[in-house]
Amino acid sequence: MGKCAAQKIMEEHLVEGRLEPGEEVALRIDQTLTQDATGTLAFIEFEALGIPRVKTELSVSYVDHNLLQTDNKNMDDHLYLQTAAKKFGVYFSKPGNGISHQIHLERFASPGKTLLGADSHTPTAGGCGMLAIGAGGLDVAMAMAGAPFYMVTPKILGVRLTGRLRPWVSAKDVILEILSRHTVKGGFGRIIEYYGPGVETLQVPERATIANMGAELGATTTVFPSDHNTRRFLESQGRGDVWREIKPDPDAAYDEGDELDLSEIEPLIASPSSPDNVRKVRDVEGVKVAQVIVGSCGNSSFRDLMLIAKTLQGRRVHEDVSFEINPGSSQVLENIAYNGGLQALISSGVRLHQPGCLGCIGLGQAPATGVVTVRTFPRNFPGRSGTKDDKVYLCSPEVAVATAIHGEITDPRRLGEYPEVQEPEKYIINDSMIIPPSTEGEVDIFRGPNIKPFPTLQPLERDISGKILLKLADNITTDHILPAGSRILPLRSNIPAISEYTFETVDPTFVKRVREAGGGFIVAGENYGQGSSREHAALACRYLGVKVKIAKSFARIHRSNLINFGVLPLTFKNPDDYESLSLGEEVEIRNVTEQLSRPDEDIVVDTVKGRIKCSNTFTVREREILLSGGLINYVKERLRAQS
Repeated sequence: MGKCAAQKIMEEHLVEGRLEPGEEVALRIDQTLTQDATGTLAFIEFEALGIPRVKTELSVSYVDHNLLQTDNKNMDDHLYLQTAAKKFGVYFSKPGNGISHQIHLERFASPGKTLLGADSHTPTAGGCGMLAIGAGGLDVAMAMAGAPFYMVTPKILGVRLTGRLRPWVSAKDVILEILSRHTVKGGFGRIIEYYGPGVETLQVPERATIANMGAELGATTTVFPSDHNTRRFLESQGRGDVWREIKPDPDAAYDEGDELDLSEIEPLIASPSSPDNVRKVRDVEGVKVAQVIVGSCGNSSFRDLMLIAKTLQGRRVHEDVSFEINPGSSQVLENIAYNGGLQALISSGVRLHQPGCLGCIGLGQAPATGVVTVRTFPRNFPGRSGTKDDKVYLCSPEVAVATAIHGEITDPRRLGEYPEVQEPEKYIINDSMIIPPSTEGEVDIFRGPNIKPFPTLQPLERDISGKILLKLADNITTDHILPAGSRILPLRSNIPAISEYTFETVDPTFVKRVREAGGGFIVAGENYGQGSSREHAALACRYLGVKVKIAKSFARIHRSNLINFGVLPLTFKNPDDYESLSLGEEVEIRNVTEQLSRPDEDIVVDTVKGRIKCSNTFTVREREILLSGGLINYVKERLRAQS
């Protein structure tokens, strides 16, 4: 039986375990990626390990999230990241150079390599034949220190692509179609691998768009083969020497399968407020729109922006629409300018912003109250835009530009002839904003007053008791747990300060109540912790005294983050038990140490109404981390034992 591309890469990097679905394995990590919203904490954690230089083949620190300098905090942290990168052997991408995933695709992605990134959209690099996985910052810090990445072996969902996309239909519509079929929970515990003759019709930036939003499926990652299109892209970036072919064998077997004829897809749009709330554009045409934004890590490539520029030639943005563009990288912006696209954008009435994430994480570009905003972003979770009760639609660049022209959601097929966009044979390459690490001499790390030491975490107690402080529904995101935005993200390197905003949008009294109670429990429904990889959402709860969360199911990255910080993530053995628990109810787990040590037996939670059972599916390593009070404690204990 043949092997698929993802299996081949995992086998080459296997350090421990068996590659069987459900079995824990450890993979060697070649490259790491951090961005400034998660990177400051990741570097603080790396420093705590006491290792002088990173041990990966390549590590890159990007600044793409916190670009607003409303006071000293963001600039202080940028200087911290720049000096720490230089000291520890990490490349540093300066503010304004662009979005981590777009730049990594352009300048560092390498087929057949593994990439671990402290950002949930790290799988974007899967469009270039990488095994690219999003994780919490502490897992990335450990990889920088030379440790393997541990995960439960996912199933592989093979999606066979046939046909070719029709005019005014693009890669965004492909992933929206997949989301409509599989939902935001459908990729949990799975790698999505695309194969088949339709793959050959998609260029690397298009594949990257599809891989990017695989994160919204909850997938571990998305993998495309590395073929002649991959080689052409790398050669256009002056990096043809890193290309290697990686394809599934003709008789490759997949754990699960799906098939999609690209020629049958039409323009799609995700309605508020979930990426899987997908409808045909023609079914929602006519909805008045006040703001349109093209950008984000999924749709800000040269191809996307040149399509916008060519479509706007001879046209004007509707007077009632603010049409905003966030280039993915300085390279994209420079090549758009060289190819004549910049003039068309400016003359048509576009607002052009600096390369970066910006409105995708609620850092500026918040829409007005009650209006509709249409964006090419990967997420439209409630309030993520920065405006309460927002109405955010997600779509392709084609739908976005048609909407901007007409002032209402519009099927782009009404625009007439589809403009042809060719990828340059050779991009203009300018790496002046990527600073290499120091090779000699001492480097002093700059530390602003907002950078606080990593908090000390105590081991789990023998017995844990307390009140249920929150009872939450399905699909709670990390934005619900700890919001992003210009008010809160600047506190990312100050855990005591950022913890004050925990669950602010869900229950403004939570922090006060958890302090008065001295800790407690949180109960939730399915897919708890979906969305961003930010580990602050786990660490802030731990800092406030929450040591147990009970849910019907957890999103992969958030579950790992909880374990890394010594928070016990329990899943109901019987999901119906969720209904039996009440807000404010006293619960207790006795003999936690003893219960965790019996993997074949359920973990029992005592309530005033009786006992409920939770699955004890923790691996040996996860149990040891939990009992130590977190991953840093666990590593330090092992190092002491070896000395």
